[in-house]
Amino acid sequence: MVDPRIESRTASAARLAQQFETTFGSRPCIFSAPGRVNLIGEHTDYNDGFVMPCALDFSTKVAIARRHDRRLHIRSLQFPQPFVFDLDRMPETRIGAWPDYVLGVAAMLTQAGYPLAGADVLIDSDVPIGSGLSSSAALEVASARALLSLTAGTYPAHDLPKLCQRAENLFVGARVGIMDQFAACFAKAGHALLLDCRSLDFKLIELPQNVRLVICNTMVKHEHASGEYNQRRAECEAGVKILSRWHPGIRALRDLSLEQLQAHSNEIPAAIFKRCMHVVQENQRVLDAACCLADDVTRFKELLRASHRSLRDLYEVSCRELDIMVQLAEGLPGHLGGRMTGGGFGGCTVNLVEAAHATDFATRIAERYQQDTGIKPEIYLSAAADGALAGLDKDAE
Repeated sequence: MVDPRIESRTASAARLAQQFETTFGSRPCIFSAPGRVNLIGEHTDYNDGFVMPCALDFSTKVAIARRHDRRLHIRSLQFPQPFVFDLDRMPETRIGAWPDYVLGVAAMLTQAGYPLAGADVLIDSDVPIGSGLSSSAALEVASARALLSLTAGTYPAHDLPKLCQRAENLFVGARVGIMDQFAACFAKAGHALLLDCRSLDFKLIELPQNVRLVICNTMVKHEHASGEYNQRRAECEAGVKILSRWHPGIRALRDLSLEQLQAHSNEIPAAIFKRCMHVVQENQRVLDAACCLADDVTRFKELLRASHRSLRDLYEVSCRELDIMVQLAEGLPGHLGGRMTGGGFGGCTVNLVEAAHATDFATRIAERYQQDTGIKPEIYLSAAADGALAGLDKDAE
C-alpha cells in the first residue's frame, strides 16, 4: 500500500492536541522528531565510522503538560495500555514495553542532573515501527525535548542525541550508535547528512532536486535488542581487540585500513574477519558517495549495490525478503539506486528514484513484491526532511 501522507504536520498536531485535552483536560505543548533513512553507511556508526542519513516526513509527536504531583502518566494513540510511573521510584531498567524509550530518556536526564516534573504525556507517531526507520530515536528525541521543556530553560543541543543514545544503550539494552538520534536532531530538508560518528562533525550533502526517496517496507519485523544486532557489535569489538595486538593505536574499526585488515586475514576467525571487512569497506563507500551524489548518479548507484552485497554476504544482516525487494527495483524506470537500510534482519530498502517516476515505481514494486513473496508491502514516498532542531519544528503548535 502506498502511503498517501494525507495529514500535514500542522493537522496531525492539532488532532493530537485535541485528543490530549479530551484525555487529560489541559492544553499541551507539542514536540516532534522525525524518523530517518540511511542512504549508505550501515553498521559503521558504532564503529566510530561514517554514515549518510536523511530525515523523513514521518515523525513522532509528544504532547505534554505539567502535573502538580510527581507522577508521569504516559499514553499513546498507537497502543491501548496507559502507564503511570512515580518519578521518585522509577524503574532502573526496561520493563519490556513501548514506554521504555521514554523511561530511558527520563533516567538519563536525571543522571545528567536535569530535574524532572510530573507530567501528562500523549504520543502519536506515523514512523513505521520495527522497519528500520528509527521509530525509537524519534520517540527518544521528542520525549527528551518535551520533558526538558517543563523544567530546563536551555540545554546544549549537541548533548541531546548523546543523551538519547545512552537511553537506548543503557536502559533499553540496544547497543545502537549515534546516527539515528543525531539525524533526528540535525538533519536538514533537501539534504543528506554526512556524519563522522567519532567527532560528530557533519556536512550537509545536497540531494538532486528531481529525486524522491522511496522506502519499501518488506513487512518483516526486527528488534534491535533481540540479540543479533548486539552480537554484530560484539564481533566488531572482538576484531578490534585481536587486531590491536599488531596495531595498538586502533580504538575502533574506523582506524583500520583495508591493507592492515587483509594482512591478518589468516589470524582472525572467519566470521569476525567478514564483519571487519564490511565496516572498513563501508566507511570508504560513504566517503566516496558524498563526493559523487550530486553529479555522478551511476557511481552512486554502484556504491549502493556494493553496500547491499556487503551487508548480505559479509555482515549477514539481510534476509530473503530484503534481497528480493532490492532485486525487483533494478531496471524499473527512474531507479537511481537502492539497498537495504537500517539494522537488518527485515525492515526496509531505500531507493533514490527520479521524481517523475516515483509514484509509478512505488506501485510496480509493490505489485512485484507481493507476487513474489505473498506479502503485501508498504511503500513510502518522502522528501529529505528537517530534524527536530533544524528550525522548522515549533515547540508548541
